[in-house]
Amino acid sequence: MIRLLDWLDSRTGIRRLTHEALLENIPGGARWRYIWGSALTFCLFVQFTTGAFLWTAYSPGSLTAWESVYYIQNEMAGGWFLRGLHHFTAQVMVVLLVLHLMQVVIDGAYKAPREVNFWFGLGLLLLTLGMALTGYLLPWDQKGYWATKVATNIAVVTPVFGEQIQRLIVGGPGYGNLTLTRFFALHAGFLPAGIVLLLVGHIALFRRHGITSRTPHRKPDAPFWPDQVLMDAVASLAVLATVVFLTLAFHGAELGAPADPSEPYPAARPEWYFLFLFQFLKYFPGHTEVWGAIVLPTLGILILAAMPLIGRWRLGHFFNLAFLGALGIGAALLTWQARHQDQMDPTYLAARAQAERDAHRAAELAQAGGGIPAAGAVTLLREDPLTQGPRLFSKNCASCHRYGGHDGLGNPVAEAPSAPDLKDFGSRAWLAGLLDPARVDGPGYYGGTRFAEGKMVKFVKQKVARYTPEQRANLWKVIQAVSAEAAFPAQAAADQQAAKDIEEGRILARTEFNCTDCHAFRKPDEDATGPDLTGWGSRDWIIGIISDPTHARFYGKKNDRMPSFQTSGQLDLHAISMLADWLRGDWYGATHSAVLVTAP
Repeated sequence: MIRLLDWLDSRTGIRRLTHEALLENIPGGARWRYIWGSALTFCLFVQFTTGAFLWTAYSPGSLTAWESVYYIQNEMAGGWFLRGLHHFTAQVMVVLLVLHLMQVVIDGAYKAPREVNFWFGLGLLLLTLGMALTGYLLPWDQKGYWATKVATNIAVVTPVFGEQIQRLIVGGPGYGNLTLTRFFALHAGFLPAGIVLLLVGHIALFRRHGITSRTPHRKPDAPFWPDQVLMDAVASLAVLATVVFLTLAFHGAELGAPADPSEPYPAARPEWYFLFLFQFLKYFPGHTEVWGAIVLPTLGILILAAMPLIGRWRLGHFFNLAFLGALGIGAALLTWQARHQDQMDPTYLAARAQAERDAHRAAELAQAGGGIPAAGAVTLLREDPLTQGPRLFSKNCASCHRYGGHDGLGNPVAEAPSAPDLKDFGSRAWLAGLLDPARVDGPGYYGGTRFAEGKMVKFVKQKVARYTPEQRANLWKVIQAVSAEAAFPAQAAADQQAAKDIEEGRILARTEFNCTDCHAFRKPDEDATGPDLTGWGSRDWIIGIISDPTHARFYGKKNDRMPSFQTSGQLDLHAISMLADWLRGDWYGATHSAVLVTAP
């Protein structure tokens, strides 16, 4: 072994290098305040290592980026853990960089002859933030796409060359393959290369000038080995333990729904360490945005860079401390303010909840038998009724109808409804509410329509209100019979069990309750004045009434303001079909089926 080490030393000089590295003089001996640089170097090592492994499975393209990250997160052995380490180490690095900067300024370690080293450190901070910004887009999910779009749009306000700078960053007029390629090249190539170059220079200058201590040494100087090495190792292990804990707690990094430029994302926010800038820009509306986006941030960076020059004077050092303190407090307050406003904003909360549902649904569809189609993962949600139904309802129906009291997406609507609430439409529970004297003319049913004084409401309030228990039991059989027309898959077992009651209910609808005086039911009736109850609530029935409610099968000339969505060209048949599938609620499983079959 000694002969091998001698041979290696003769070729590389490893003994001298090891001696210089481990026996470097530490003024005043080992201290915990000197751990920041080693902890950051350890983080950088973790980032480069995990990033290299992630690179082997990542494909930067608008039809492959989300798909490859999904594979890493859900299919690749240990992929979620690897991605989580990469994600949370980046966040820890930001914290450590800020703490390191504070320690350097407080100790005065930026003063002569260490000015250039301070500038190298400042450059490392900016490049690390650049790595975080470019990495945010790479999963190509809704969160990263829209947050990056907001961030890159800031470039437009740059005087004179704003549009050219934005096109250079984006790679063209729109966000797509070129955008991902450029961001990936920056994230995995140019920025890491710049970090390595600056880090080498930073360490070399640090070794040249040594450690700066703020206070007089009470202890004698000591070599780097073993005490400081031990402290640095403990700090690195603490960082690793923190990152592993966060990775396990959140099961890796979050992956949102695939990016869809056609679907705005009101919940788009930058990562927490950029949130103060996002909030700061709110104070500079319109033409003043250039001040909040370009002028003042640039001025702040220039002041930071000028600290070695300002700090030559005693008052200058106090100014630097005050400026850094004000910057930190201001950033913390703006971050808190942004968080607080979001928590108080129902629109943001609803959008965030919808985003979480979309992300879960995208993963669920990708795991289904068909997998991810060649057209990309975004088509999974575009062709999914559970995803598109609420959006179609909110855009086209919520001006009159409600869905469980909201607009379908969870947002409250200020105006009173002028049409029935369609949550659980077609179910036994919905029908039971319609035939409830206390509810039939309420906001959930006919209260906002011109039918509030019609035959149906009068029948319920005048006759049903006086029914005996026996009549109510028979009415429940009619409800079961009419609801069975919808043929809900979730209600199939209950309908089969109640087959006898359903058949009896069909007879009672014609005899005891005279429903066929106004409605056709299982037999054609040219004299019917109300909607046909044959197939009521079925997929075909719902598609038909949305397409053209003025058809004789539905309301005819009595139609109350409901648009003929297909015949007028407002919606095509595909969109109407997705809306019908969502309204029928077949996507909710056992929980929803309990609502469908429960007796009043």
